[in-house]
Amino acid sequence: MATISKNTAQLLVECLENEGVKFVFGIPGEENIHLVDAINQSTKIKFILTRHEQGASFMASVYGRLTGNPGVCVATLGPGAINLLLGVADAETNSTPLVAISAQGGLDRLHKESHQVIDLVSMFKPVTQYARMVLTAHAVPEMVRKAFSISKRDKPGATYLSIPQDVEMAPADPESRPLPIAPISVTQPTASDIDRAVKLIAAAKHPIILAGDGVTWKHAEQYVQQLSELLNIPVATTFMSKGVISDRHKNALGVVGFMRKDYENFAFEESDLIIAIGFSIQQFDPKKINPRGDKKIIHINMFRQDTDSHYDVTLNIIANIRPSLAALIKALQEQDIHFDHRKPMIRAMIQKELTTGAASDAIPMLPQKVVSDTREVLADDDIVLVDTGAVKMWMARLYQTYLPNTCLIDNGLSTMAWTLPGALGAKLAYPDRTVVAVMGDGSFMMNSQEIETAIREKLHLVFVIWEDASYGLIKWKMDMELQHHDEVDFGNPDFVKYAESFGAVGYRVAHAADFKTMLRQAVAAKTGVHIITVPVDYRENLKLIEKLGNTTIRL
Repeated sequence: MATISKNTAQLLVECLENEGVKFVFGIPGEENIHLVDAINQSTKIKFILTRHEQGASFMASVYGRLTGNPGVCVATLGPGAINLLLGVADAETNSTPLVAISAQGGLDRLHKESHQVIDLVSMFKPVTQYARMVLTAHAVPEMVRKAFSISKRDKPGATYLSIPQDVEMAPADPESRPLPIAPISVTQPTASDIDRAVKLIAAAKHPIILAGDGVTWKHAEQYVQQLSELLNIPVATTFMSKGVISDRHKNALGVVGFMRKDYENFAFEESDLIIAIGFSIQQFDPKKINPRGDKKIIHINMFRQDTDSHYDVTLNIIANIRPSLAALIKALQEQDIHFDHRKPMIRAMIQKELTTGAASDAIPMLPQKVVSDTREVLADDDIVLVDTGAVKMWMARLYQTYLPNTCLIDNGLSTMAWTLPGALGAKLAYPDRTVVAVMGDGSFMMNSQEIETAIREKLHLVFVIWEDASYGLIKWKMDMELQHHDEVDFGNPDFVKYAESFGAVGYRVAHAADFKTMLRQAVAAKTGVHIITVPVDYRENLKLIEKLGNTTIRL
């Protein structure tokens, strides 16, 4: 029986299939047509043609964030690869598994100046955990396995492979096969670390739990809730981990505030012990909750945290989060440790903001009203992606979240314009759930071309544009610090006509009551792309700053 020949690109696709890849996001170019063709020959992988490589990288990043399996994006050499860079860096700083693959010029011209050739490996190295060039087909199984393995390790992140054009086309050994995937070992905490943790907790007067996105990665939400209930202590989350404890739970404080005087931060002011679970300082500046650097900290995560004078760890428990919490809970159950925390005022103040805003019928709409109406319409397990800007501050603070990975916020790189393409990745990860992307008008226009991709792929998606015709967060910052603003205002197209030009359904809110009706209609449609424009009154931003600046709570 004759052995079927294959090239490097086909071998690489076999390896992607072996890794369980279902979607590859990207744009073909002259130097990667064999790889794209091999993907299209696959019965296990679907190629999602995007309208910009940046969009492809954000789709892959969100897909990886929701599934736990690396999202994959591809591009050609030079400008195509450079366009991938933002989403790759975003994945790395958000600890999201992603594998980026790009073409490169042939080996016969890499030694000299050549058309569209730059040193891509050097470019990707600072924003990935692994960046290499494939020099021979023989190395493909090992390099692909390594790229995926590193991307999914204890601190997930991005990896990158560059494939020269002539290597992609070269014949591969017909006997070459993907490498087997070894199971990931579960590391256990030491008994001495658990004993020290119990003693630190027993000696505390006002402990508090800070839950980061590592809780989500390791599916440890129930353990966090159990620990909170056992000790009767409050839980605050980072922006990235909203939902790891339901906002309906009596011990839930919401997210750590975006400024020093936000409500949740008062709980940290009186705390003497922070039990940080799955937290990394890239998610949130610890200076805001430990300004004097005097609090004891128990750090429970898969990796040791970087050095920070405001995150001076008293005890590191470096092991898998689930068995670490299970062991800690078991040891605490043998003790009589129980705290009398009283934090209902914080929850009441958040609820008061929402209730006050919900009653408004003003146009432009109050941010609080938009958040309240969005929450009222959507189901607990619907997925909301929140873009960077003033919209993020209002949604992060006030959008009540009940399940993990149902309110996605980027707080690593905090780039703009990730949510519109990211929504496609979310819908492909969870096709049976409603996906809504919320963004400012500035963010919307940066990647709006991916509306065509969503329509072509027949995805049901809802995009909500908070419109104020400016870069609202920067205007907010300028007005706070300079008492005036410059170069932040712009014009917009007619978003309804713009949506319709793609074949999407466009809506524009003219009265406050319209928004809830339009959002319900868009969600209930179950098909098509729906774009709702909501004029928002960002004068509330400075009112919020003034209120928080004068807020003091004694708990």
